[in-house]
Amino acid sequence: TPRPAGRAAAMAAPLKRCLLRRRDGREQHGVAASCLRELRDKARGILAIDKATEPITLVLAEDGTIVDDEDYFLCLPANTKFVALAKNEKWSSKSLDSGTAWLSESVDEVDSAAEKWKQLARQLKDDLSNIILMSEEDLQVLIDVPRSDLAEELAQSQTKIQVLQDTLQQVLDRREEERQSRQLLELYLEALKNEDSILSKVAESETVPRKEMDVVDTGASSTGPSAKTGLSDHILAALKEKPAPELCLDSQDLELVLKEDTEALASALRWDKQKAEALQQACDQELSKRLQQVQTLHSLRSMSKGKKTLPWGDLLSSKRKK
Repeated sequence: TPRPAGRAAAMAAPLKRCLLRRRDGREQHGVAASCLRELRDKARGILAIDKATEPITLVLAEDGTIVDDEDYFLCLPANTKFVALAKNEKWSSKSLDSGTAWLSESVDEVDSAAEKWKQLARQLKDDLSNIILMSEEDLQVLIDVPRSDLAEELAQSQTKIQVLQDTLQQVLDRREEERQSRQLLELYLEALKNEDSILSKVAESETVPRKEMDVVDTGASSTGPSAKTGLSDHILAALKEKPAPELCLDSQDLELVLKEDTEALASALRWDKQKAEALQQACDQELSKRLQQVQTLHSLRSMSKGKKTLPWGDLLSSKRKK
């Protein structure tokens, strides 16, 4: 029973337009009511609810919220959709209202995922270029449909349906290739960024006067360490002076450092063996990274060559141009 204040507000309230339907019904009825009690009375008559099945419960069609308070009813916007439940009836997710979709003639066809392909097939029947607008999920649905069923739905021979499904598969494959190409392009741009960083560091190292590098103390005469290690003075100087020498050396110099005996390298640089091993590991990682960048560039070039032509490629290409 509404509170006195609520009843008074309801009596003074203007008529509010509402939409009514039964739990399992698709047909909706528009009514105007000034209060919840009036809406309930009109629902009884319009929806032909037997008095034996009273009391009537009104719930929101979108989520099943029970509306049994006058003040709450007055706060609801116009054209709110209600489901009228008779005695012992309960709202379920099957009664869920999704906008105006439950008024559409195609609702029955879309209710089950098993018949979704029929709606997609009709789109193709109306206009084949709708392939371009379909999602990858929709394309896969049509590809998985048995050929005979799709042929019957589209009133085409199974041979033409096979061509259609092959085309859909190629569209799906092309989208996957485009996605991979974008990923490779991102790797390529990242590789260029890293290359610019390496070149800037190399250029910085080359600005150091050669005389300064020549007088770096390597622990012996100019011929001693070089003869023992096989590394030139400028490589040893870069290894000893630069904070990240693996970035300042070219790939050939990095290979020379990797081939060098660890103990001889440590002796030439006056380091302990553990530090020399860490340096060689850093050089190895840098070489691997550069190799990966080269492989990425080759993959990108390979992906850009030779695109497949669809059986219906002329039609699809013309639609893309538009």
